[in-house]
Formats: sequence, C-alpha cells, structure tokens
Amino acid sequence: MKTKKINTDFLEAVEFVNNYTNPLPADLLLKLYAYYKIANKNFNNPGSKTPLINAFKANALFQAKNISREEAMEQYTMLVNKEIRK
Repeated sequence: MKTKKINTDFLEAVEFVNNYTNPLPADLLLKLYAYYKIANKNFNNPGSKTPLINAFKANALFQAKNISREEAMEQYTMLVNKEIRK
C-alpha cells in the first residue's frame, strides 16, 4: 500500500512540475532530472545537443546512482514539495 501512495504522490509531483511555469534553479532541475530518470528506470544517455548540459545531467545521475526506484520517487516528491510548492 505504501508503494502505491509513493507512486501516486510521485506522479502528482511530476504533473505539478510539468505545469509549473516559473523558472527553477539549475541545481534543482538536475536533481529532479536524476530522480525522475531513476524512478522511471530510464538509464539512456542524456539527449541534449549541448555537451556541457549532457555532462551536468550525467553527473547528476552519477551522484544519485545508489538509490532505489522507490527512494528516487520519494526524493523527487520531497524536493517538489519543499522547494517548489513551499
């Protein structure tokens, strides 16, 4: 049951971020990116045409590499609630 709530909260947080129109700090976006990728088991290489952006994204994924899918969902949701929704 807990996993279902984590998943529901995560999906709601993703929708909130997708509809958010104000600019967000780059470091927050990178953390959200990494948690989102891990939560969705998407380990493809970053797809930016800019090598520097790819390097930052790869580094964010590397820093979060030892967390589980469930923990990534929780961290994503927590960041959205703490830093964006306030």
